[in-house]
Amino acid sequence: MGNGLAGHTVLVLGGRHLGTAIADAATAEGAKVHVASHRPGGLHIDLRDESTIAAAAAELGEVDHLVNTAAAPHAAPVRELDRDKTVDAFTAKVIGPLLLAKHFTIRRSLLLFSGQVGWRPARGSVVTGVTNGAASFAARHLAAELAPVRVNALSPGIIDSGAWDAKGDAKADFLANAAQRTLVGRTGTVADVTDTVLWMLQAEFLTGETIHLEGGRP
Repeated sequence: MGNGLAGHTVLVLGGRHLGTAIADAATAEGAKVHVASHRPGGLHIDLRDESTIAAAAAELGEVDHLVNTAAAPHAAPVRELDRDKTVDAFTAKVIGPLLLAKHFTIRRSLLLFSGQVGWRPARGSVVTGVTNGAASFAARHLAAELAPVRVNALSPGIIDSGAWDAKGDAKADFLANAAQRTLVGRTGTVADVTDTVLWMLQAEFLTGETIHLEGGRP
């Protein structure tokens, strides 16, 4: 374990759901945190526009840790794929992080977000699955490219973060069914994710790895 995040600068990409929670948790640990998003207000980074990445990097200078939670899921059967949405999905998980690594000077660690669907193929999830799997491969290759900067990926399972609220009345049944497929008998919480992220940012012997935070789902 490292020496904590006090005095470290942390940049979090993606200000919704988990991104906001990670920013709050890092702030509570004493880090100076910046949250970037493509939405108006705050630090502007649109991973689809390299010039915004370059501008933000020039504005911030060096950062100790960079965490990318950005995602643009496109759940559709292959014959119904939308090309632009497919490109956006790859940009959020793969192309964008490569450009972040290109422009930002990172002193300590880069953390990418993958996801369990990358290892569990299913109909209608090919884009989401491939982009999540690619995020893990990107972390492994960037770890070699950027060393001694540590680069890792976190692959969460089903997390009750607010991302599933759109299911409305069906959300409770969805989470209950997901809980039954884990070994711990529950779905993940935001705290599960933030605790793991804080550990990964400080784990000085961890690089090129993907941590599967899935409650032991077989």
